[in-house]
Amino acid sequence: MKTVNDRSADMNDDAPGSRADLPAVSAGRPLNILIITQWFEPEPSAKGLAFAKALRDQGHSVEVLTGFPNYPGGKLYPGYRLKPVRVDTIDDIRVVRAPLYPSHDSSALRRIFNYASFAASALIVGMLCTKRPDVIYIYHLPATTGVAGALMSKLRGAPFVFDVQDLWPDTLRATGMMQNRHALALVERVCQFVYRRAARIVAVSAGIRDTLVSRGVPAEKIDVIYNWCDEQAIHEGTSAPAPAIMANRFNIVFAGTMGKAQALEAVLQAAKRVGAIHPEIQFVFIGSGVELEKLKSLKHQLELDNVVFVPRVRSQEIGAFLKAADALLVHLRDDPLFEITIPSKIQAYLAVGRPILLAVKGDAAAIIADGQCGVVAQPEDPADIAAAACKLYTMGEASRQTLAANAGKHYLQHFSLAIGARRSMDSLIKAVRD
Repeated sequence: MKTVNDRSADMNDDAPGSRADLPAVSAGRPLNILIITQWFEPEPSAKGLAFAKALRDQGHSVEVLTGFPNYPGGKLYPGYRLKPVRVDTIDDIRVVRAPLYPSHDSSALRRIFNYASFAASALIVGMLCTKRPDVIYIYHLPATTGVAGALMSKLRGAPFVFDVQDLWPDTLRATGMMQNRHALALVERVCQFVYRRAARIVAVSAGIRDTLVSRGVPAEKIDVIYNWCDEQAIHEGTSAPAPAIMANRFNIVFAGTMGKAQALEAVLQAAKRVGAIHPEIQFVFIGSGVELEKLKSLKHQLELDNVVFVPRVRSQEIGAFLKAADALLVHLRDDPLFEITIPSKIQAYLAVGRPILLAVKGDAAAIIADGQCGVVAQPEDPADIAAAACKLYTMGEASRQTLAANAGKHYLQHFSLAIGARRSMDSLIKAVRD
């Protein structure tokens, strides 16, 4: 466990507020906003339906261009079949769906087909089936979405805001999805193409902002806006009773994708150490991912009776697990890329108000240290992770309650949907005015 340098100056200084508190900012008239995102309801997404509604509730017209839902399992959701276009209305938000190749497994080739197919069809469907926007908001996951959005921006004569959630090609290299240096160089050129043409760029961490500036992006067109969580689903779920699987144990819960970037083998090794000291501590992993079967095999090899795997649950149900947890776990590989990454689960963990065990360096660690809402360990270090788990257990209930209260307060002050939507709307208006 280590001391984290103070980064509080990078935090938003907006006061907390509810959705009803959002000011009706405008550029002189209501704007027609087109959100382009490969993933949208019913898929999990940091900038999903709640974001679209929050922009609309500020007095603007919002339309969404997205794909057919298949994330994270890589299979179409029940009730959907591929066709040239599908138009849905969700809570009065018009959602236009473009076809894609459904996939989200460990195959780099199939993942490329998934990303490229949406980028190509989104451009065609967007030009033919969406109304003319005043401004476009492009959610960067994956970066190929930015190419379609940039071309549509040019053809429609509308500026766009590019939301950078991850740095490409850095993420492709760090996760092992792509290693060919020529291919990575091509991806870098594509990203630079999008950055140059964006009217505004939203960075989800100070580290991403600083890296973009070092790569030639003008600092004055970058806004740091932290992600938020699905507040309604999280808080609805917290009223449910604690799952039986968590009864009579001290539960450290991980909820989310179990992929290569999460490097959870180190956590299972830590669980082995913890079990020898405090067998009452249980690690609960909720979700799915390309590494899940490998992790289950490792659990068997290590003979761990303090590790439980729970299949992915709906967002409306996850709150019960999070609220019943004694601590919530975040872990990423020890890679320089992740030092400027803020995993989206941090916002959900803060919002539900539970102590956090975080094994990530950099910006994410600074959030936990600034908010005094958890314990920070070294990533991919089983001994340090085990020590952090034991520290949370032995510090006592009163100390954990203080961490929990700090977590909820920290979320309201810096990460809520109300704050993020207001600042996102400011970026969209700047894009129109610039």
